[in-house]
Amino acid sequence: MPFGAALRGRSARFRLWAPACASVTLVLGEGAACRELPMQAMADGWHGAGVGDVAAGTPYAFRVDDGSPVPDPASRFQPRDVNGPSALVDPGAFEWPEDGWRGRPWREAVVYELHVGTFTPEGTFRAAAERFDHLAKLGVTAIELLPLADFAGRRNWGYDGALPFAPDASYGTPEDLKRLVVEAHRRGLMVLLDVVYNHFGPDGNHLRRYAPQFFNAAHQTPWGAAINFDGDRAATVRDFFVHNALYWIEEFQLDGLRLDAVHAIADGSPTHIVQDIARAMAAGPGRERHVHLVLENDRNEARLLSDPARATAQWNDDWHHAAHVLVSGETDGYYADYAARPVAHLARALAEGFAWQGEPSPHRGGQARGEPSAGLPPLVFMPFLQNHDQIGNRALGERLCAIADPAALRLATAALLLAPAVPLLFMGEEFASTSPFLFFCDFQGELAQAVRDGRRREFAAFARFADPAARERIPDPGAVETFERSKLRWEEAGKAGHREWLELYRELLALRARALVPHLEGDRFAATHSVHGSSGLAVDWTLGDGARLHLRANFSAAPVEGLPPAAGETIRVQGGEPQGGRWPAWSGRWSLEPSPSS
Repeated sequence: MPFGAALRGRSARFRLWAPACASVTLVLGEGAACRELPMQAMADGWHGAGVGDVAAGTPYAFRVDDGSPVPDPASRFQPRDVNGPSALVDPGAFEWPEDGWRGRPWREAVVYELHVGTFTPEGTFRAAAERFDHLAKLGVTAIELLPLADFAGRRNWGYDGALPFAPDASYGTPEDLKRLVVEAHRRGLMVLLDVVYNHFGPDGNHLRRYAPQFFNAAHQTPWGAAINFDGDRAATVRDFFVHNALYWIEEFQLDGLRLDAVHAIADGSPTHIVQDIARAMAAGPGRERHVHLVLENDRNEARLLSDPARATAQWNDDWHHAAHVLVSGETDGYYADYAARPVAHLARALAEGFAWQGEPSPHRGGQARGEPSAGLPPLVFMPFLQNHDQIGNRALGERLCAIADPAALRLATAALLLAPAVPLLFMGEEFASTSPFLFFCDFQGELAQAVRDGRRREFAAFARFADPAARERIPDPGAVETFERSKLRWEEAGKAGHREWLELYRELLALRARALVPHLEGDRFAATHSVHGSSGLAVDWTLGDGARLHLRANFSAAPVEGLPPAAGETIRVQGGEPQGGRWPAWSGRWSLEPSPSS
């Protein structure tokens, strides 16, 4: 890796890209053992130094133009938080087991999103790994960790990371993260990591002091000038993030990445940075094992999922939004785009991936949203009913089990888990956790006040929070109690009212593995869909091997008639069988026909 510090034995090589600086000094060690060594100016704004007689754990920083020291932007570990010195790490010291792990094909994926800090009472890598038996028994095959990049303080969702190569020290050491990966792989679980390449957090990033070329003022984002992927001297910036992607996959033997908010990455280059990352992953670790790249992209850009240098899959917001309107009745904000025809939007999302494929979006002022996706295989889409955003961006962080009709939610859950797309779950969803997932952080001073006030202003337009007194009840993101309330209470999983949900998820995921996954290999995918009455839908999939899956469902509290018959063996009934062609409230039936060639 050309960035940062490389420790080999007792010697280390240091590199810093600081094109705005005439001189850079390496500050090595601390106290009486501290040494300050001038770094050699190199071509294209690089500064370098080689040092002997050093060991893992040694603190270091860079003094830029005789100012205060700054941490390494490619630091592998920050034991004293984002503004403290970096620590040398020997990436070769960890002994990986010779277990032959090569990952899993994407068709087997059932992804479980978790936040390390709130997944367990302890909030550490080690404690999280102790819960992996539960996930394996549930039927999950992959975990997706919310971002780990070092953030300011001890509490954060992870999207305010300032040092993207350093796992946050509040969760443990880099070696602890590697042990988590080992424990996951022992149970057949892939490990994916959410990474943020669209902005840096507001505290702890010092790049503007010595490398302002990291940003491009020609593109403005909610966080200020965009990261420079397409302007002058962008090549080094692009390399930084391509190497970051490879670093997580290679150094921690992760099985894939999820790229946050690709729509907020400003890149007018002939080759988008997403494609560069996809190519690097495929040409590197992807030659020897399964490696996956998942996108979040509000623009519904199907080309990023169909080009030769493509991502593996994309979170399907359309699927969620339509299902959420149906089970909760909420229609404000972006849900307004789905309010008039939620069943039609859900049927299209089930069959074709995106519900919005270029049509004008009223919520976006008539702007066209999306690209045609009907020709893409279902495995490139990741639908979900809950995730960190859709829960945590609510003022009070309520989960669906707190606001949805239980019968409606059971039908939507079955629709999620018994479709050929790759489902995403959010931690605690499987046992109807009562813990909210609130927005939390650990900023100080004026920044903490600004986040608290901004959070409350954000909801002023909602009737529920129009009264300033009501907004004052929105939890303070900086309060420790807000973080503590968001932790899962695992004792709930065995209690009445929760145990039944856990049994439902296990039953549905076992059925998925037994009846659907064997038919997902192949390239014969196709689908059709139709809507009947106000709430009936029919979806017919041809699966990868040619088998046919059929869904007939009534997504409403009132009976519906007129759903077409479906061939094949019934594999699941949810909410009751139709009587005389009349489908009861919140009911569905799935049937399967074998491949004609089998």
